[in-house]
Amino acid sequence: MEALHSPAADPAAASPADRGEASSASPVEVRSVRVTVDSPERMRVLGRALAERLRPGDLVMLTGELGAGKTTLTRGLGEGLGVRGAVTSPTFVIARVHPPLAAGPALVHVDAYRLGGGLDEMEDLDLDVSLPESVVVVEWGDGKVEDLSEDRLHVLIHRTSGDTDDDRREVTLHGYGPRWADADLAGLTAPDAPTA
Repeated sequence: MEALHSPAADPAAASPADRGEASSASPVEVRSVRVTVDSPERMRVLGRALAERLRPGDLVMLTGELGAGKTTLTRGLGEGLGVRGAVTSPTFVIARVHPPLAAGPALVHVDAYRLGGGLDEMEDLDLDVSLPESVVVVEWGDGKVEDLSEDRLHVLIHRTSGDTDDDRREVTLHGYGPRWADADLAGLTAPDAPTA
């Protein structure tokens, strides 16, 4: 795993506008961190480590192509948050709520892939109502949910392209807004996965 660094030191950690990505007139990026993950199990371990830094009211957006590991990361988040139910892709139900097994926030897992519009089309999901008490994770949320909160964590997952069996992923976390200004993302790594 690589240590994480500041956005100013890394051109790959530029703001969404600098990378040509859609973004709303929203808060300034305050943290950027990159981690290399080399297996699905280590992606889950990264999710568990990230869950330790999450709290009720956090909005996490996941971006990556099909099969990049968004749901695997979310499965690790669910394990780390200690929520009920198997975390699977909510593609056909759009959203699943996983209540906590003990004290802690629920996990609301949304797949916005089939939703064409922005926040207006997502209003029926009542994410704005769920957000204060839950951790809301939205796959494919770019251009659709940024207005839910001025504070958000945008996680981009890039995998090796082309014909390859390589499981290596570059995971870049971009924190926006005051919530992430003091967050300990710099210490975030995906420790070695347990061996069987």
